[in-house]
Amino acid sequence: MEYTPQNYDRLLGTPGFSDLLLKNHFTLYQGYVKNTNKLSDLLATLAEEDQMATPEYAEMKRRFGWEFNGMRLHELYFGNMANGGAALEDSSALAKQLTAQFGSVAAWEKDFKASGTLRGIGWTILYHDPAGDKLFNTWVTEHDMGHLAGCTPLLVLDVFEHAYISDYGLKRADYIEAFMKAVDWKTVGERLRK
Repeated sequence: MEYTPQNYDRLLGTPGFSDLLLKNHFTLYQGYVKNTNKLSDLLATLAEEDQMATPEYAEMKRRFGWEFNGMRLHELYFGNMANGGAALEDSSALAKQLTAQFGSVAAWEKDFKASGTLRGIGWTILYHDPAGDKLFNTWVTEHDMGHLAGCTPLLVLDVFEHAYISDYGLKRADYIEAFMKAVDWKTVGERLRK
């Protein structure tokens, strides 16, 4: 089964994000989809040829997590954005849980933004742990390192330079402010309900 790149052209014109930045980011995402498909095919071929004990198989197996998560995290990132954003309803289950756990939505947002401005490249993800019914703002260093096992990503923020540097230079905090205004809280809330 081949993965098909999703079309996120609906985000073009989003305030705080130039079309050039978004188009370049879409192209990068499409590369992850292409490489996920390519590695999946190569791994299947090596398995059919009983070549699973080879260094080539091992490296492709390791690389698959990077490419697959790069694909999926970008889909979650673009998927939790909307041109103009969509407000977080105070009465929503997510707002209530953020308030209960962090003291207020504003306190949660301060922590989320602080996580996003940590030095380095990666992702900031608001996770829900269904087993403990808790929320966590988490820094994920690379696509395949630092995820919370068994947790559901609710809000995904790309903090690799490609997501902001052409529009914001080194002003990552300004990019995060623009991102927060583009969040589609309806989508994020639906991820919690699922």
